[in-house]
Amino acid sequence: MNPRLLLALTPLLFTTMTFAVDCDDQAAMNQCAAQQNAAADKELNALYQQITSRLKSNPDSKKQLVSAQRAWVAFRDAECKFSASGVEGGSVYPLIYSNCVTELTRARVATFKTYLKCQEGDLGCPVPGV
Repeated sequence: MNPRLLLALTPLLFTTMTFAVDCDDQAAMNQCAAQQNAAADKELNALYQQITSRLKSNPDSKKQLVSAQRAWVAFRDAECKFSASGVEGGSVYPLIYSNCVTELTRARVATFKTYLKCQEGDLGCPVPGV
């Protein structure tokens, strides 16, 4: 292969290929924020399923997780509605609301990842290690 061609193509090897919407106007920014929110939610749901699977032999803990998650979702949605209330009714509202939901969901993802890293015998962790 021609070394010049290889050198010219090198930047392509280190760029992320995305086919998302260009986020250059308000409607597109809202759509991009919704896509980021959906990706964070998908990751959260996958981790939630992993945790519930680990709790299958402990129905009381699983019930507590379900209760905590429902309360967390209610908090997240109420918090983000409040956070975006200053622009309610405006075209930027979906962006502000989605960004808030995404940020809080990513924080919950981090918490779930911590739960899934529990070591066997860690009495301070609600999710048994594997």
